Amino acid sequence: MASEPAEAKLSSRIPNFFRMSVSERIAALHEKGLLNAEDVQQLVSANHQLQLNVADKMIENVVGVFGLPMGVALNFLINNRDYVIPLVVEEPSIVAGLSGAARMARLGGGYTASCSEPILIGQVQAMLDADPEPAMQALLEHKEDILALANSLHPKMVARGGGAKDIEVYHHIAQQDGRHMVVLHLLVDTRDAMGANLVNTMCEGVASLVETLTGGQVFLRILSNLTDRAIAKASVRIPSANLEGKGFSGEQVRDGIILANDLALADPYRAATHNKGIMNGVDAVALATGNDWRAIEAAAHAYAARDGRYKGLTRWYKNRAGDLVGEIEIPMKVGTVGGSLETNPSVRINHRLLGSPNATELAGIMGTVGLAQNFAALRALSTNGIQQNHMNLHARSVASTADVPDEYFETVVEGLIESGEIKVWKAQEIVKNLARKTTQPASADRQSACGKIILLGEHAVVYGRPAIALPIPLAVEANIRKEGQGINIVIPRWGLEQRVHENTQGLSGILANILTQFELQDQGMTIEVFPHIPRAMGLGGSSALAVAILRALDHSYQLGLSNERINELAYECEKAAHGTPSGVDNTVATYGAALRFTKTDDGPLFESLKLGQPLELVVGITGKESLTADTVARVRKAWQQHPQRYEGIFDQIGQLTDAATSAATGGQLNELGELMNLCHGYLNALQLSTPELEELIHIARANGAVGAKLTGGGGGGSMVALCPDSQRSVQQAITAAGYETLEVTLS
Repeated sequence: MASEPAEAKLSSRIPNFFRMSVSERIAALHEKGLLNAEDVQQLVSANHQLQLNVADKMIENVVGVFGLPMGVALNFLINNRDYVIPLVVEEPSIVAGLSGAARMARLGGGYTASCSEPILIGQVQAMLDADPEPAMQALLEHKEDILALANSLHPKMVARGGGAKDIEVYHHIAQQDGRHMVVLHLLVDTRDAMGANLVNTMCEGVASLVETLTGGQVFLRILSNLTDRAIAKASVRIPSANLEGKGFSGEQVRDGIILANDLALADPYRAATHNKGIMNGVDAVALATGNDWRAIEAAAHAYAARDGRYKGLTRWYKNRAGDLVGEIEIPMKVGTVGGSLETNPSVRINHRLLGSPNATELAGIMGTVGLAQNFAALRALSTNGIQQNHMNLHARSVASTADVPDEYFETVVEGLIESGEIKVWKAQEIVKNLARKTTQPASADRQSACGKIILLGEHAVVYGRPAIALPIPLAVEANIRKEGQGINIVIPRWGLEQRVHENTQGLSGILANILTQFELQDQGMTIEVFPHIPRAMGLGGSSALAVAILRALDHSYQLGLSNERINELAYECEKAAHGTPSGVDNTVATYGAALRFTKTDDGPLFESLKLGQPLELVVGITGKESLTADTVARVRKAWQQHPQRYEGIFDQIGQLTDAATSAATGGQLNELGELMNLCHGYLNALQLSTPELEELIHIARANGAVGAKLTGGGGGGSMVALCPDSQRSVQQAITAAGYETLEVTLS
């Protein structure tokens, strides 16, 4: 695969941007020089949003301000310059799709973009009963007079190099009464303004002269939104080798994209959807930059039908070297001054994010975004990805409508997709079945593993102190399909489709090593994984994934693996993923029981815990991914620098865990909750908490939880609250604050 272009500072490349919190993203953009201090203050305080009193002056009958998510697409390299692209859009996957498309494009040198002069057309319609030819000739002969009159109305625009530049004359027949329509086109360079009001004023101003010259009666005098004199063009070249992925060769993906585009050029039914995908990206930039997305949409679709047949706006083909080449040509009349730019603080910030481009530069950027979004959609189509995404979104919407409980939500979504009946009644039916037998796999061929909640003992357990771990039933399921050539892993919910290779990092490399141990590396198979807990949230997702896959391999290939052996292998996977794990996660994932766990020199020591009373728990999920390897390494570094100090903290956590063991087995829930609160204090002292975790813990305690603390590695991830008789109220309060939750009851 090609390497990235060497540049001194890649302002649009911010690694792990999607993993950051909102405040961290803002800080990262500030560090790159893309936001100034005022921008940061406005974004952090939410003062960038349109205020009600300002909105009241923009349109009539204002009753509120409607919000949409505002994000950024990274990785864009256009004409050898980096751009961070602001987007205002509510549809999931567009931002990620654009960033991924731009990342792939920059490996081949990025995009090339250009735009013609920013010409806007004004129309003046004159109605005639007589022969139209003399009238048309008179208009053409007096072109200079018409232009001079139009420019006299906006001398400042002329001084900036703009103004009325030319005229055109057209003849049409009125269908109503057969009269002649002579239409004057006034071609106006509006420079950095969108120019609608300016052109309308010019049309009004020359109307009486047009009447005099034609002898007709002027009727309409208004701009045209078919801006085919302001055309944005963009192109990209992507080597086929860079397209490989999701189980497809680069050539297969390339040819699939070309074939999908060919249908859009031949079939208007496909072209409408094809072009809608292009506008997903263009409209998002138009909204972010305060431009008239409705006018841009109208121009694009009219231009797509300019030859008398509606067709796609892009062209994808293979060059002589076998590379994929994409091109777009689209009307793009936009402005960078005036209008909402002057009144909406968010729009001003977004223009600064783009480097304050002029109108022609912005048009080129927007054309490029349209091409990138088209690539993302066609690539998904050619690899069967877009259907899964759309079905997933639809299934999630249906599950929400059916009021599916949080603990069943992901399982119900998966069940809806599998059944093909994405209906409310089907969701309710799945919930009833799950309620009857929640610990059984959804499919007889699937093998499952548990997630985990650390009730007490995080981090200290790595240094020989005990920890209490509780299972999250049915956290991950997996099954094996024996098919095809090579080994692929597919995790639809995470959007992961990857070929398993040796000598690679991450999940692919770990799986390759396991398969080699069992001499399965030459088998043709697809490993399907169905997670029901979010990843990187401190809930044991990686261990559960490893155990579920190991059980699926054992089931399909009759390996005869015992739970003890599965636990050992899962621990090896954890070490490869996290460095120095405690062994808690893989043990709970394997055995699915409440455990007291201690790491000793002779190996892991664990004992089952019999709970004295059911534990009603609520897990609050920050949405900020936490990498256990990072937090474990950070604590280890601090321990190495100050061993005595940190050994003391670990001792205190160990004593709390001992006391919590007695409280849990004795059914002393209030005591257990207090010990959880104390343990969180020590974990906070280890600098493992975050503002999001603290907010969740405060909400839980304020709404009836007897104890609440972070769980797992910290640094983000999740917290757990003990909620006897208050599980529902705590869950609702956390959800109302905008966080996701899981309800878990263990007995």
